[in-house]
Amino acid sequence: MTLFDIIALLLKLVFVLAVVLNAVPVVIWFERRGSAWMQGRVGPNRVGPFGLLQPVADVIKFIFKEDFVPKEASKFYYHVAPMIAAVAPFAAFAAIPFGSFLAIGGQQVPLQIASLDIGILSVLAFAGLEVYPIMLAGWASNNKYSMFGALRGSSQMVSYEIALGLSLVSMLLIYGTLNLTEMVVYQDQLMFGFMPRWGIFLNPIAFLIFLIAIFAETNRLPFDLPEGDAELVAGYHTEYGATKFAMFFFAEYVAMIMASSLLITLFFGGYALFPGLETVIAGIAGALQLSPEWTQNIRAAFQVAGFIFKVGCMMFFYVWVRWTFPRFRFDQLMNLGWKILFPLALVNLLFVALVIAWMGG
Repeated sequence: MTLFDIIALLLKLVFVLAVVLNAVPVVIWFERRGSAWMQGRVGPNRVGPFGLLQPVADVIKFIFKEDFVPKEASKFYYHVAPMIAAVAPFAAFAAIPFGSFLAIGGQQVPLQIASLDIGILSVLAFAGLEVYPIMLAGWASNNKYSMFGALRGSSQMVSYEIALGLSLVSMLLIYGTLNLTEMVVYQDQLMFGFMPRWGIFLNPIAFLIFLIAIFAETNRLPFDLPEGDAELVAGYHTEYGATKFAMFFFAEYVAMIMASSLLITLFFGGYALFPGLETVIAGIAGALQLSPEWTQNIRAAFQVAGFIFKVGCMMFFYVWVRWTFPRFRFDQLMNLGWKILFPLALVNLLFVALVIAWMGG
């Protein structure tokens, strides 16, 4: 690896971290403000204009609160659980492409931290680690409410991972690759001359299953049974406060952004440009008489902006669902996962496999 490659890698890491770290407070503010609008309330409106500085005030509060540890807790696992929760979703971002490439000095810089041929497996491997902090936090806290939350969380995440995996396999059959960038390139085409060849149009059932599954995987309403404050106080993080609770809280939103990025990559063309934007880019390049290198850089900027916009729309959907649907009972949650989503995902996988075999691969 050359010095240029090392610098490019570090800059990409800084860019992704900066975007995600700055997106989390914005999403938290929007969720509180957006929920207030949906319920006819005011929402945060005291700290800063429109309450925009409320997340900053929350961070300061978490930093200066007393960081207690339950007397009977298993100290090592109690401390390590929030660390795993915060790191795992960040690591999953490494294989997600957020643009094609930048052209710098005759060299191409892929807009992806790690360009892996098995990128989707890498994302799933790190995302799958999220079950461990829930289990560790619930067990190490030595609290019956926390333990119940951990049992709910682990059973829920393991159950819905099966339907999620089957829906994903059906998409892998269509794309014929495990490389996320190649999946985006596959979708960057038109069907029937006007419709984007996005995954949602190719396999809408897989999209629906995947969408429901990521809500369950990220423990968001109506699947937030592991936290279930109405009956479990705060679930698996009942005994956590101050910065450790903040890490769990932060990890939830990072996981939401990561899951949204993966869904966008698989079903909405990823960073692929919206139809018509290529004409706009060509017009800009012609008007400014740009070189092919700078034209590609402008194209990459549009791709990154489009990817962020798509993820932002998905985050809005998260908020909308939270304040629209009530929480499931646990038996309803398990029935949905095992009796509806799992059979549906299996039948859909078989159907896709038969269609591809009939079409000759």
